[in-house]
Amino acid sequence: MNFNKLKVVFALLLVVLLTGCAENRAVVRFASWGSQSEVAIIKPILTEFEAQNPDIKVDFMHIPQNYFQKIHLLFASKTAPDVIFINNIYLPLYADFLLPARVNEKDFYPQALQALSWQGTLYAVPRDISNMVIYYNKDMFRAKGVPFPRDNWDLREFLRAAQRLSDPPRTFGVSFEEDPIYWLPFVMNDPDGPDFYADLRKNGLAPMKSESASATMAQMFLQKRLAMHICGRWMVPKYRTDAKFDWGVAPFPGVVPADASGWAIAKSSKHPQQAQKLVDFLSSHDAEFVKSGLIVPARCANAAMIEEKAFLKAVQNSRPMPVSKDYIRQMDNLKEQLQYKFDL
Repeated sequence: MNFNKLKVVFALLLVVLLTGCAENRAVVRFASWGSQSEVAIIKPILTEFEAQNPDIKVDFMHIPQNYFQKIHLLFASKTAPDVIFINNIYLPLYADFLLPARVNEKDFYPQALQALSWQGTLYAVPRDISNMVIYYNKDMFRAKGVPFPRDNWDLREFLRAAQRLSDPPRTFGVSFEEDPIYWLPFVMNDPDGPDFYADLRKNGLAPMKSESASATMAQMFLQKRLAMHICGRWMVPKYRTDAKFDWGVAPFPGVVPADASGWAIAKSSKHPQQAQKLVDFLSSHDAEFVKSGLIVPARCANAAMIEEKAFLKAVQNSRPMPVSKDYIRQMDNLKEQLQYKFDL
């Protein structure tokens, strides 16, 4: 056999060997939502995982919009991903299709564990815990001579601050958004919570729809038209880069709902051991998400990485919402019932 023929045979053998290796790799499908900045964190982690586990290939399914509608269709068609990023609100709908999660409970905030449990069983390894806080423009507070919020301030102090900081139609004391996550904290702290919240807009302390026009509350805060913005941790990266003024974060004045997200494994997974390896690896790298400013960690050891301590105070003052399989419909109905109060 001459040298050229030998090269051809060797090349064919190499192709066969490589093809055989590829076929022997377990493919683990992993679904998650998230912004491009979050995806930029996830992808290097997955690349590192594959390098350390050459027998596993991760098929990353990034679903940025209509996430749970698409996950529902995948479950219905029996093509569910092996690993699913999930939150506590939708967890009850999928708990019957998930494997129980394995964690050292001492490592996590109990609120996160409780939020991602259903009927006494934990179904996802917690990554983050989310609570509403109040971002505030320190410059606007100083200009009006309003004291900065205390860690243990109450709704009366919050209301007085909003009144002193409002000068409609140009500037307003506080933001106003109609999704339940923004008004549920008021309901948890005041029997007349919906009316208290609606009165913020009615009394000129928060912008009406016509006054905000097409601007989001975050945009109005950046435009210095809002002294306070009620929102979650996900605004930190944007405010760090875009805010041209001195700003701070205060706890919401009272108890707040605790939401949590984490990684779960589908019962239908054909590769449960490899899926567990991926979940363990993602969980061991959750500090990468904390560094970005995107999340409040569910893992206690990562709490020291949070610069804005108000987020940790919010965790201490939080209580998981008692969600159910019917929770989404119940919230939609409640939102419709309250629309007449908020629609100004």
